[in-house]
Amino acid sequence: MPSVNRIDSPPAARDAVLLPKPFLRWFAEKGWHPRAHQLELLSRVQGGESMLLIAPTGAGKTLAGFLPSLVSLTERGKPPPGSAFTGIHTLYISPLKALAVDIERNLMKPVGDMGLPIRVENRTGDTPASKRQRQKLNPPDILLTTPEQVALLIANGEAERFFKDLKYVVLDELHSLVTSKRGHLLSLGLSRLRRLAPGLQMIGLSATVADPMDLQRWLAPQTPDEDHHAGLITVSGGAKPDISILRTEERVPWSGHSARYAIPDIYAALKEKQTTLLFVNTRSQAERLFQDLWTINDDNLPIALHHGSLDVGQRRRVEAAMAENRLRAVVATSTLDLGIDWGDVDMVIHVGAPKGASRLAQRIGRANHRMDEPSRAILVPANRFEVMECQAALDANYIGAQDTPPVGKGSLDVLAQHVLGMACAAPFDPLLLYDEISSASPYAHLTWETFERIVDFVATGGYALRSYERYAKIRKTADGTWRVSNPQVAQQYRLNVGTIIESPMLNVRFVKANAKGSIGRGGPARGGMALGKVEEYFLEMLTPGDTFLFSGKVLRFEGIRENECLVSQGYKLDPKVPSYNGGKFPLSTYLAEQVRRMLADPAQHAALPDQVRDWLALQRDLSMLPKEDELLIETFPRGSRHFMVAYAFEGRLAHQTLGMLLTRRLDRMGLKPLGFVATDYALAIWALDDMGEAFSRGKPSLGDLFDEDMLGDDLEAWLNESFLLKRTFRNCAVIAGLIDLRHPGKEKNGRQVTVSADLIYDVLRSHEPDHILMEATRNDAATGLLDIQRLGDMLARIKGHIVHRPLERISPLAVPVMLEIGKEPVGGQAQDFLLAEAADDLLSEAMANP
Repeated sequence: MPSVNRIDSPPAARDAVLLPKPFLRWFAEKGWHPRAHQLELLSRVQGGESMLLIAPTGAGKTLAGFLPSLVSLTERGKPPPGSAFTGIHTLYISPLKALAVDIERNLMKPVGDMGLPIRVENRTGDTPASKRQRQKLNPPDILLTTPEQVALLIANGEAERFFKDLKYVVLDELHSLVTSKRGHLLSLGLSRLRRLAPGLQMIGLSATVADPMDLQRWLAPQTPDEDHHAGLITVSGGAKPDISILRTEERVPWSGHSARYAIPDIYAALKEKQTTLLFVNTRSQAERLFQDLWTINDDNLPIALHHGSLDVGQRRRVEAAMAENRLRAVVATSTLDLGIDWGDVDMVIHVGAPKGASRLAQRIGRANHRMDEPSRAILVPANRFEVMECQAALDANYIGAQDTPPVGKGSLDVLAQHVLGMACAAPFDPLLLYDEISSASPYAHLTWETFERIVDFVATGGYALRSYERYAKIRKTADGTWRVSNPQVAQQYRLNVGTIIESPMLNVRFVKANAKGSIGRGGPARGGMALGKVEEYFLEMLTPGDTFLFSGKVLRFEGIRENECLVSQGYKLDPKVPSYNGGKFPLSTYLAEQVRRMLADPAQHAALPDQVRDWLALQRDLSMLPKEDELLIETFPRGSRHFMVAYAFEGRLAHQTLGMLLTRRLDRMGLKPLGFVATDYALAIWALDDMGEAFSRGKPSLGDLFDEDMLGDDLEAWLNESFLLKRTFRNCAVIAGLIDLRHPGKEKNGRQVTVSADLIYDVLRSHEPDHILMEATRNDAATGLLDIQRLGDMLARIKGHIVHRPLERISPLAVPVMLEIGKEPVGGQAQDFLLAEAADDLLSEAMANP
């Protein structure tokens, strides 16, 4: 493991005190010496503390996390044959299946080298059922797993026996776990493990975070009268990364996310390095970049693709080839964000802005993986606003700024799932379970009344649904405990556990077409290679013969049979239909602030490329550049429409919500809004009436239009009329167990789940609007899809600082958002050409003489 310092002197005396002889011998043979923070963590854990280790990439976090386990197991020795059942000793929990597999490979090397009597195995969703069953009967010493597998293990009737000897839980990449619903579910799982194994210690491993105390509390059991937290070791130092923004002679696009203009430069950069990781933010971007690189790959460099929708076999082959240094480049999404140890990666290229300073630091850390040597990275902005965002992210990385989100309150739908899981394990006493649950940091402030509502929901479905037997999942027994209603409930729970709700997916399977390009009269044939999975909603847009991009290939859609999408080879270079969209990351608040600051300060423009600097200078001459605390509103006519552009820089989600609310207000004021479009940086609204003239007369005033009260009745009215809450409710209903996606031997398709969820939503909205799941839905919408908190903070910030600039024509700064209006998201060179042509026309219009 690349986690030690090389020295020429023999081990220090304190090493001999802490480390058994096999470890001392192993370090001596390698000429290595453990780092100070590794020994400190070992010492403090041996002293009974739970600990959080925050360290940069290459500092040896993984070895530090496992040293207490390896030492303890070595001292314990192998249980003699015929001894009593021994449960697992250490549980390692990773957010990624690939990371668990990688850790197993790396951990087995020192275990094997030292001849330690330790069994290490992994358990993920990809582990065969036979192996998972064998692990329950004959547990390994160290089990490497994921949050979902923990939930399954503790919901088993044998959980108490399986975990009775558990001593340590090692949580890797903790910062990426705790802020999501997966983290909420895991926190509840850890609260149960503490009851099953009193004295259990937690070891959290994390990259640098904005607020370490959040993670320290998360690792410790909470009580109503006292704030508990784990100990902290912070490793500073390490070589500063070598980051640059791509400088190119090509014109940087005004809008878009593909960065196709930079493909020749990207290819030239990766040819100079032995191994390069290319990160993008969405699966569709990964597919497009991979195809574009292959198109110009005249040197036949081995380039691979890695994202979450690909078949697991293909992902494992890519990971193995990367570990063996057989690839020159891998195009990847967040599936490779975390600490997989590929020490021979020379460089990271980030295509598109990273959307967060911490995310960039995490991804850059995949290069080199050695603490004392700089990681090298190139940022490739996809458009002109992203040039400023990339510069802000680069500056943040050099000063060590962090923008990891805070740990939020525990989700109610996750709590409902956990309560059912605990009933599957054994009948539970509600008082004891409440105390256990409220010891988890995200649920430390859970009230007894809310807990009772959750238990009632799991038991009946709630007041409006209690007459339906299928929603009665648990029953109260004579002694006051709660148990599952029947064994089928536990079976359904095991099939549906987890919090990751993606769009319904269909398997993509390759079939052969005949010479005429069709599959034949009998319909698509079965068989062929599995390529991965694609969202059902995307496939529903296609008709037989349409082509799309997936798995690095242009595929011809042949049809859908049961849960499979059948495809054949497509022979056109450009697909007719764009590949599906993966989820986009929101622009972090920190980077948004830095871009506003950069925009307002001409002195910072000197660091930007000439074409971006000239663009901003033109904006300053023809309109204005807003100050850091100002909201610039531009209004101008164009054709038969009147436009308003607001430069809020608060991210797409907040802007979309703002657009919905503003159009409602403008309509109520008689200004006849027709539509809006939102980007990460700006919001454009168009209307039939002259909004600029109305604002100049103060009817309405911009202060009234952007008043914070829009988050009251206007928001409530919009939510009640929109489909957004229905979509959010569907996810909450699936997580909470109200709707099952999977049944033994079959799986509901997306349409079936949506119909079921919509029917229940309509019933609850009419008859029980305060239902616990309706509350969970509104909480999710406010913090996720709507970004209400961020929007509220923005409205408060701009109060009294709104600047209106009425213009006779479009401004240079408005060109990117105006290009988004009516844009068809179809890739290809023709689309790029048309966008560039449209941008030229808009800019010429902005510069025209009055």
